[in-house]
Amino acid sequence: WAENPLLHDYHDREFGVPVYDDQKLFEMLSLEGAQAGLSWLTIIKKRDNYLRAFDDFDIAKVAQYDEHKIDELLNDPGLIRNRLKIHSVVNNARCIQRIQREVGSFSHYIWSFVDHQPIQDHFSEQEEVPAQTPISQLMSKRLKKQGFKFVGPVICYSFMQAIGMVNDHTTNCFRYQEIAGF
Repeated sequence: WAENPLLHDYHDREFGVPVYDDQKLFEMLSLEGAQAGLSWLTIIKKRDNYLRAFDDFDIAKVAQYDEHKIDELLNDPGLIRNRLKIHSVVNNARCIQRIQREVGSFSHYIWSFVDHQPIQDHFSEQEEVPAQTPISQLMSKRLKKQGFKFVGPVICYSFMQAIGMVNDHTTNCFRYQEIAGF
């Protein structure tokens, strides 16, 4: 799936590498939500625009965005200009802040779904990789209960893959062993 240079670079440097930083987790959750109904290539091409527009996904700053700022974002051609998706980023920043107050960090909360240890899958073919799992279904349910938006079980599983909660590189991929060593 990494024939495009941007996707190739993402695969070789980021995909599946465990992430524990709240700001980076917020970025990846936001980008996964923006992808809903679109290709990851579309989002990767716009990633720098998202970083700029959303203050590098600074949780405290994004949580303070008002309707005027949201209108600005909706007029930004560098973003997916979907009102629900833009609102979800602001909403989710506020939800993350609440979790940070309750448990100390979003990272601690999100990684608890896998007992703070990456899952090492052993798929030999990309077609074997599921779109969702019981864990992503549970995560989706709990995040929704916390008030998060754009966190269905498929988005949650893509998020889990992106942030290294699960190693879904196929066993014949050079990154499989590298990621398993983290």
